[in-house]
Amino acid sequence: MSSASIDIRFDGRKVRYEPGDMLSGEFVIRDVRRDEIRAVELSVLWYTDGKGDQDLHVHHFRRWSSEQGDWIDPRRPVRFETELPASPLSYDGLIVRVQWCVRVRLFLTDGRDELVEVPFRLGGVARARVKVR
Repeated sequence: MSSASIDIRFDGRKVRYEPGDMLSGEFVIRDVRRDEIRAVELSVLWYTDGKGDQDLHVHHFRRWSSEQGDWIDPRRPVRFETELPASPLSYDGLIVRVQWCVRVRLFLTDGRDELVEVPFRLGGVARARVKVR
């Protein structure tokens, strides 16, 4: 079997959202047969990057498992939708960054897994800048 791939698309091709907006879209699994899929997980989450410990919080989660009898058809797009919270807003600081993303993880019956993340911005906080003299 070749390596599976996952495509994630947001409706309206937006990359910036405001608190309370609906984030919706779909994902498609390619280059894998249905009987090779053990489970699929979809998460809408944020994490911090930078100095100090990493924080991570899952805002929306869904799991489909062939072991639980879920029908997983890699030929069909899977829709998702969630209302985005008021915080935390996306932030690109000099020391820390808050990044939102949609993550899809595919678990295969041979023990391998594939993971794809597509970032988006929540809110309009400007990126931090350093004034160069």
